[in-house]
Amino acid sequence: MSLNTLSDVLGPAYRGGYAVAGLVVLGWEDARAFVEAAEAEGAPVILQAGPGCRAHTPLPILAAMFRTLADDAAVPVVAHLDHGYSREECVAAIDAGFTSVMFDGSRKPLQQNIEETAAIVELARSAGVSSEGEIGFVGYAAGEGSAATDPEEARLFAEATQVDAMAVSVGNVHLKESADVTIDFAAIRAIEAVTRVPLVIHGASGVPPETRTALARTTAVCKFNIGTELRKCFGTALREAVNRDPARFDRNAILSETTAPVRQAARNAIRAIAAVRETGAESAGCEGVDTKSTHGERTAHSHAGKSA
Repeated sequence: MSLNTLSDVLGPAYRGGYAVAGLVVLGWEDARAFVEAAEAEGAPVILQAGPGCRAHTPLPILAAMFRTLADDAAVPVVAHLDHGYSREECVAAIDAGFTSVMFDGSRKPLQQNIEETAAIVELARSAGVSSEGEIGFVGYAAGEGSAATDPEEARLFAEATQVDAMAVSVGNVHLKESADVTIDFAAIRAIEAVTRVPLVIHGASGVPPETRTALARTTAVCKFNIGTELRKCFGTALREAVNRDPARFDRNAILSETTAPVRQAARNAIRAIAAVRETGAESAGCEGVDTKSTHGERTAHSHAGKSA
């Protein structure tokens, strides 16, 4: 299956009452495990290259890697640039073959954010690529504080930019190592009442799994960015593999032992928000989210636009 755009996978999610996982990639091992997890769950997946990943691996290599995985996958795969901070970064990603770009102007004044995001949206659309923007500011667990998304600003932003997905700040925080944040459902209701665009939760590792499920089933949130919990799982598995045999030095042998636990953790995260399946699946793995008990009766999103 060839690469899909963000709109290809979020459109059905928006209409169908579920969400898609945006999994933050750092290398080949976790990217492959993420696609295997999505195939096992029968769900689409968004492979995300954030600033940390791009600092380590050039965009053309990441694009080729994502495309290779997508070509062999049985489910839709999106190649997404996460937190592009400049037009140049977004252009480079599009030229390299990414099918979705996020322009992050959230630190800028509202009008500047709108104008610069709209320019990226136009550029991306001309290349057949989807776009994501951010309104409000999602802070960092050990850094900058958040600025909550104002519903009226969200309306102006969505209408003026025509983004395909809109990241919002509603209690979520980047780089949280524990899933204990409180999401402001009332704020989400106010935002979705005046917009008709799939919403995105960044920092989803800090959101309790049952809250992710509720958001996916009952609100306009259609994409969850998940990174920290998966990196913790990879790190734990890698450390255990090294410690099991400190004399080993073959990196392929060591890294191969990270695949199964990371794949299972990704399956758990995907299952919590994906369209409900009839068949169950075992939940296990290091630092993964156990979602066996989170699937209730399937409900459609209450947001009016989801039935349009």
